[in-house]
Amino acid sequence: MASYTFFTNPMSRGQIARWALHEVGADYEQVIVEYGAPKPAALLAANGLGKLPTLVHHTPDGDYPLAETSAICAYLAETESGGALAPNAQERAAYYRWLFFAAGPLEQAITAHSLGFEPNERQQRSVGFGCYDLVVDSLAAHFRAHDFVCGTRFTMADVYVGSHVLWGTMFKTLPELPEFLAYGARLTQRLAYTEAKAIDHALIAAAQEAKA
Repeated sequence: MASYTFFTNPMSRGQIARWALHEVGADYEQVIVEYGAPKPAALLAANGLGKLPTLVHHTPDGDYPLAETSAICAYLAETESGGALAPNAQERAAYYRWLFFAAGPLEQAITAHSLGFEPNERQQRSVGFGCYDLVVDSLAAHFRAHDFVCGTRFTMADVYVGSHVLWGTMFKTLPELPEFLAYGARLTQRLAYTEAKAIDHALIAAAQEAKA
């Protein structure tokens, strides 16, 4: 049995988790979950919401289910490859700050903006992200001064934060600022990124061909 069972769909945030799995060289078996099809019992047992991606870590001590993509990334960084992609003491503050910034304010702001919800001044004090422009400006300012989330070194936080930036600039949910484009270009040069994307792109192409 592989060390991990990876429930995913290539058109989901599973692309982020696959990239993370490849960055640490994890041994995994994928289970493709088709949209609209009944959720596998094993997926629902691991994650009652049936969300993708879901990861199950098989260890001698038992199975450990993981959900929420940011948590999957952080867990893999700490558990695999000797923690090489986890933060050191000097990087820890930036690592967790921007990892959870992307999982919280960034995703909330993009979702609200995409749905046409722009909070007024009073609402900005309650929504948790302020407003879309403030979130974008904050993230851009960081990458104006740093090559990666933690400064000069790539860490697992860049898999998660970088995926949001790459997705956002591709689908225009984030502006194509020079800071974002330069950051994205650094990320797409990574071997693990190209390997993982090749798998998901092939799965997407095969599914489209099957429907044709």
